[in-house]
Formats: sequence, C-alpha cells, structure tokens
Amino acid sequence: MRVRGLRKTYRTFSLREVVAVDHLDLTVPAGGVHAFLGPNGSGKTTTIRMLLGLARPDAGSVHLFGTPVPERLPDVIGRVGAIVENPKFVPGFSGRRNLRLLATAVDVPHTRVEEVLERVGLRDRGVDQFRRYSLGMKQRLAIAATLLKDPDLLIFDEPTNGLDPEGIRDIRATMRGLADEGRTVLVSSHILAEVEQVADTVSVVARGRLVAEGTVAGLLAGEGSARVRVTVADPARAHALLAARGWAVQVDGRTVEVAGAPGPSHVNEALARGEVFADEVVVLRRDLESVFLELTGARPSTVRPDAVAPAGAA
Repeated sequence: MRVRGLRKTYRTFSLREVVAVDHLDLTVPAGGVHAFLGPNGSGKTTTIRMLLGLARPDAGSVHLFGTPVPERLPDVIGRVGAIVENPKFVPGFSGRRNLRLLATAVDVPHTRVEEVLERVGLRDRGVDQFRRYSLGMKQRLAIAATLLKDPDLLIFDEPTNGLDPEGIRDIRATMRGLADEGRTVLVSSHILAEVEQVADTVSVVARGRLVAEGTVAGLLAGEGSARVRVTVADPARAHALLAARGWAVQVDGRTVEVAGAPGPSHVNEALARGEVFADEVVVLRRDLESVFLELTGARPSTVRPDAVAPAGAA
C-alpha cells in the first residue's frame, strides 16, 4: 500500500476549515503487521476511511496492490478486509448465523464460515447469541467476518479498544497469526505496549503528517548507540574513565549512565582497564511509547531496562 500527498479537510458548523490529513505520505510493506500510530485527532481514522473509499481525499493518491483507489477500488476491494467502527451484527442471532448471512451477501460458501470461526477460536461458541458474547469475542467475530473473503490486506482501527488484558492478548495473537500466514495487517492503536509486541513496521503521524516510519526495531534504536547504566563502588573514577572515551556520562549516587558507547562490553572494558569493576550492567532502550511521545511532541524520550547482565558479560 502506498499513499502520497494525501490531504483531507473538513468544515465545521462555523465554516472554519479543519485539516484532518495534511499531505500525508505512507508506505505499508507487503506481509507482516504495520502499526499506524498517532495522537487522537492526528488523522488516522480519516486516512483509513480514505483507503477504503469511505471518504474522498481533496488531494493526493492512494494505491492498494498497485491499483489506484478510489478510482478502481472495485478491482481490489475483495482483497481487503477491515474493521473501522464497532462491529454490527444481529444481537439475537448466533455468531454462526450472523456469519452465514454475511457469507451469502458476499457470495462465499458457508463452509468458509466454519473455517473462519475456527481461525479466531470461536467454533465452539458459534451457537451462542451475539448479545451473549464478551467484547473480546465480538471483536474476534468481527475479524472472522473480515476473513470470509480470504483477504490479503486487513485493516483494523483500534481493534483492542475497551478490551480487558485477556481480550487484548487474544486479538494480538490473532493479528500476529494472520501476518505469519503472509497477510498484511495494518493496525491503528493507542495501546503502544501491545503494538510493540506485535508490529514489524510502524508509521507515526502527528497533525495529519508523517513524522516517522520504518521497522519497530529501527525506531526503538533511534539515533546513536546504546545507553548503558552501571553500578560501581567508585562513580567518580568511573565517570573520568568513561568520559575520557568521549562518551556522555551522568552520575547519580553509585549509578553511572553512559550514552554513545558501542555497547555494554565496551563500557565494561573501559572500566576494567582503569581497575573499576561494575556490580551491575544494564542496557537501556527506549520503548515504543516513549518514542511515540517524543516524536509527537508530548514529552522527552525515556528509556527502560532491556537486559541485565552480570559484570563482565558481553
């Protein structure tokens, strides 16, 4: 999927023009889970609606599978499944009956219903009425509905919104499983810790514009080298040894934090050469939430412990 120069404006009741999407560029690679992140009001849902032909852009281009949309959306819509708003099903019908109605509407054999119920873990609950489903089960049924046409691209807008931890875990596992089958999953979400666990690539938008794009690993790595925190008996001596290497050093009690070193082994080596031996070495990395907040201007980036190694370990 490729988006270039996408723009969408709205007029309020007072006739004031509001820019929802502002010359947005977006690239979603084929296969894997791609996270689409941004603060509330950053244009994520508006962008998704334009991808699906539910809103028409004022300017720019959108290509799905190399095909321009909305001009030729009918040519590719069968390869796309999406959950953009709350799933709509008949409350008094069973999950299975709801899916059979949809299968008939999209000219899919009813045998496919059993396959997608199995795929989302609802086959044993297919006889239950939709109204008796938990919120997580309702979301899984919605995913089952998107799978009826066996799509190559799935688009989920806040799929875990309002779910409990178990429901979030189930949806995360389902998205990861779909991607592992070779499908492309585009997910918009504000639960960044969950996205970090499941996404391969990411795009971050703010005020309708792209501010960062790439692999999750690359985004977390950021600019520069690793940050390392060591605990030592002689922090003043450690500061002198590490600063002499040209690294940025901060001291807090017996804790010394180093930025700019190639890795923890280099920090350990520099200390050992000066006969300062660390009691603990911790590699620090940014998490997706801190990167997101930094990129969108909410607050400075922070780091969290990634791995703890005993002194002397590489």
